[in-house]
Amino acid sequence: MTHRHGYAPTAHASLYLKKLCRHFSHKVDTEFDDSRGIIRFPFGTCELDAQPEALHLHCQAGEDNVEKLQSVIDSHLLRFASKETLTLVWQ
Repeated sequence: MTHRHGYAPTAHASLYLKKLCRHFSHKVDTEFDDSRGIIRFPFGTCELDAQPEALHLHCQAGEDNVEKLQSVIDSHLLRFASKETLTLVWQ
C-alpha cells in the first residue's frame, strides 16, 4: 500500500469533512462524526481529521491507484470549498 498525507488549511474543516463523507456515502462505505471520518473506496481508503486550523487527510491505496484516490479527494474537496480559496497540500 502507498500512503499519502495531506492537509488543507481552513477554519471550516469539520464542515468539509461532513460534506465529503455525506456525498460519498451514497456510493461507498463511510463513517463520520464532526471531527473524524473514513471513506472506503473500492480502490483505497481515506481517513479525515478535522482540526480547528485544517482538514488533515491520510489516504492509502495500491501503487496503481494512489493518484486516482488523491485526484478524487482533490476535485471534490475543492468543489465543496468553492466559497474560499482552499489549498490542499499533499506530502
